[in-house]
Amino acid sequence: MQTRRFYFALVVVLVLLALVAAQCGAAPTAAPAAPQPAATEEKAATAEPAAPAATEEAAAAPAGDKSFAGTQLVLASMTDQYVAAFRALIPKFEEETGIKITMDELGYVDLYQKLTADFVGHTANYDLMTVDIVWSGEYAANKYTLPLDEFMERDKDQLQLDDIMPVSWTLGEYEGKHWAYPLAGYANVLNYRKDVLAEAGIEPPKTQEELLTVAEKLTKADQDFYGVALLGAKGSAVAQDYMAWVQQFGGSILDKDGKPKLNTPEHVKILEHFGSLFKYAPPGSTDYWWDQRETAFRSGKVAMMEGWSIARAGYENPEISSIVGKVDITLAPVGEGVEPKYGFGGWGIGINADSTKQEQEAAWEFIKWLSSPEVQKEWIRNDGAPIRRSTLTDPELNKEYPWFPLLLESFEKGDGDYRPRIPQYSIIQDALGTAVNGYLVGEMSAQEALDQAQAQVEANMK
Repeated sequence: MQTRRFYFALVVVLVLLALVAAQCGAAPTAAPAAPQPAATEEKAATAEPAAPAATEEAAAAPAGDKSFAGTQLVLASMTDQYVAAFRALIPKFEEETGIKITMDELGYVDLYQKLTADFVGHTANYDLMTVDIVWSGEYAANKYTLPLDEFMERDKDQLQLDDIMPVSWTLGEYEGKHWAYPLAGYANVLNYRKDVLAEAGIEPPKTQEELLTVAEKLTKADQDFYGVALLGAKGSAVAQDYMAWVQQFGGSILDKDGKPKLNTPEHVKILEHFGSLFKYAPPGSTDYWWDQRETAFRSGKVAMMEGWSIARAGYENPEISSIVGKVDITLAPVGEGVEPKYGFGGWGIGINADSTKQEQEAAWEFIKWLSSPEVQKEWIRNDGAPIRRSTLTDPELNKEYPWFPLLLESFEKGDGDYRPRIPQYSIIQDALGTAVNGYLVGEMSAQEALDQAQAQVEANMK
């Protein structure tokens, strides 16, 4: 009996070993481009054991070398327009390199919260992540993302760094180090309905004072048509819009010593001007987030809208826009007498400091490949945003995107610091997001709102 039991147990063990061997020999499945709820679980289940750190020769090899074939990466991406470019280009990168990338597409708030949880918990669920320009200081202070300077120095001959617009480096730079690499540069521009302005005999406004006057003239509330679309929703939306207006009037959120100063007489006047524009905005604008503002403009019920330049191509897409052929853009209006500088924002792409060395090297291969001049043309054609001068001056792209010369001018005079890229940025944004909305909905005066914001910032920065 014992002999029979022994042979039975031996057979079971051999069968189990065969099954395990078959599983380990299976080829990894291609990572989906669309968001997958179990993206991080897939990484944990399929990632190969971390290899020893790659040699410098292998690490610096061109993407087609397949030095990191089979490496599994997970990318957390904001669901901005450029996510379509990721969907189109990731499969090409996978084919060239054998590196597999799963993408988790997330809204702004979810992205920030999920990344923060991943960093704080040191779980390394995400290897690559899109990084809002204003997160640079926080990520640097906490060493959430890998500083890329050693990679950049090692591979500088491949990167053509001088071709990247100087302002684009603010998409991840803090105190001289690069915690994310430039991914998608946005210019704050004024979109306007050229047919509506032409019919009214009005030139696009160049100053904020003209913007207010034109918005009033073009508003026809009885016809459900309004002069301007704005962000007013409590939270990051209204805070970021208001900070753009501070920049356009030549103001600053920080004082000369680098400390937040939100309630100066100058800021009170700017907030009052910002609030006056809402008289000529669609009803409900004090609840508008980015997507609602875009919908208002694309649907044809608004004459003008300041916003990020990445949205411009979408106005020519009949699947999402009812104003095809009726839009143009111009430089963002500044206050009278203010030296023109234009708000710059957008996204960098970072590498998780907690990922393995092999994953970090594979992630860097993706960044190098994606940011190369050749791939950047396809990035643009799939709803990406520029970072390179050669992209903005490319003759073919200028024919396809005739507004690129204006973007080049805006980038050349771009201000990527008007939203302070400091570790405490989220404290300032939270305070302004509540206070500015409170003023817009009539709960308090402009002075009271900014006093409240200043007090909240001071209390939370002690």
